[in-house]
Amino acid sequence: MTTSPALVVLAAGMGSRYGGLKQMDPMGPNGETVLDYSVFDAIRAGFSKVIFVIREDFAEAFKATIGARFANQIQVAYAFQNLTDLPNGFTPPEDREKPWGTAHAILAARNEIDRPFAVVNADDFYGSDAYQKAAEFLQSPPPGLAKQHHALVGYPIINTLSDHGSVNRGVCQTENGLLKGVEEVINISRTSSGDIEGTNTSGNTCQIEENVIVSMNLWAFRDGYLPELQNYFVNFLKDHGTELKSECYLPASVDHLVHTGQADCHVLTTTSNWFGVTYPDDKPHVVENIQSLVTAGSYPSPLV
Repeated sequence: MTTSPALVVLAAGMGSRYGGLKQMDPMGPNGETVLDYSVFDAIRAGFSKVIFVIREDFAEAFKATIGARFANQIQVAYAFQNLTDLPNGFTPPEDREKPWGTAHAILAARNEIDRPFAVVNADDFYGSDAYQKAAEFLQSPPPGLAKQHHALVGYPIINTLSDHGSVNRGVCQTENGLLKGVEEVINISRTSSGDIEGTNTSGNTCQIEENVIVSMNLWAFRDGYLPELQNYFVNFLKDHGTELKSECYLPASVDHLVHTGQADCHVLTTTSNWFGVTYPDDKPHVVENIQSLVTAGSYPSPLV
């Protein structure tokens, strides 16, 4: 297995809040998408393969645009996230419409993941330094062999909110540079009093401090993670496989490995600024930020 890492891009989302396929929506000064900048940053950080997890219904258009732009610069592969792609012995409930979340999306790419890998969302702009930190971690020797060693690149939650609606985030607890726990909190937004509130996995409202580190789904996984993720997903299906809208979250799988002592997860700090698109009204902010980076010389224009 090569030590030059792969990038797994989660691009199968429905874009229900955005109202369309934001993965392919132009944001840069020459029609570049956020995903174009992600792949560009990954290439210059030393990633040697990109695996796009997409849906079959837009595969042709995706391959002809984003995939084709980078085919001569990095090994490109595709995986489809399908509702029926489940471990032996499981079938989806009859009326379920959507796949099973971000953990399931990673498993959809299992046949293409042949090296250490990082994971990103297709519609999030993570910044060049974030990819550099992930690549350096994946190519460095693990600090010990008694357990697995993975990592996340985290951002303060105050820098990840939308002015136009609520968001979902993996809220992290850290200690001495290691992740001690992560909980998926949904419907996070500012209240009229200025507090940040969301709904935790127990369904209760919780307040979140502004500088709490959250996962934006930029993870770095060394060897050994995929079999553990498969086991976690099987147990998830045993408990929730008959539900119509349950999702198996990637952060929850890491949280399980940390709490059972099977892995450490290092929290990597980055000088990059994160920004992303959840709602249509977020787009002007993203366009402005990309233009500022281009003007500052951080990216060429056109990009490729």
